Amino acid sequence: MGRPERVVRELVGAHGRTYAEEAGIGLKDTPQPLYRLLVLSHLLSARIRGSVALATARALHEAGLRDPRRMAQASWQQRVDALGRGGYRRYDERTATQLGDAAGLLSERWGGDLRRLRREADGDVSELRRLLQEFPGIGPAGADIFLREAQGVWPEAAPYLDAKALQGAERLDLPKDPERLTELAGDTDLAVLAAALVRAAVDKGVAEDTLRRAG
Repeated sequence: MGRPERVVRELVGAHGRTYAEEAGIGLKDTPQPLYRLLVLSHLLSARIRGSVALATARALHEAGLRDPRRMAQASWQQRVDALGRGGYRRYDERTATQLGDAAGLLSERWGGDLRRLRREADGDVSELRRLLQEFPGIGPAGADIFLREAQGVWPEAAPYLDAKALQGAERLDLPKDPERLTELAGDTDLAVLAAALVRAAVDKGVAEDTLRRAG
């Protein structure tokens, strides 16, 4: 086994957990998990610690705001309060508004089902990325997060290794070519690989520990 393969093996072994899994989302190609991933992508895309975004996603779920109908029907203050319980205070008022507006858009345009948005894109990943950005609060970073995590259940998006994941690859002295990284990963789920690479990008310690373990 060459060094790049060892680096990928050590990275995935120690840090191979998707952000959806960490937020308690059992991701499937069904409406509620996909919606919860959309909300998580919104939260993670802000300039706030990932741990706070993950805690807030769990707090929204615990508050019952786990589908677009409930999110839209909740009062603005209920959304603010749930965001606050997760520690998402810096952006809570704006985000509460955006979450309500995004839930309304999803319900009105796609019947509350992101699979309909997927069908509208008809296999075109760039169109999928564009449509995701129609949701208030979802910009390019949020769309990238969603597609990185969803590629296991929306295989037309794979391999989805965006700039942040490739930044992690660079920090680990790995190739920055998505196809080559896919080869190095073998049968590792690409969403898992992408999440592990992102962790190396955002935490220098993850990269240093991985390189040390790989020898």
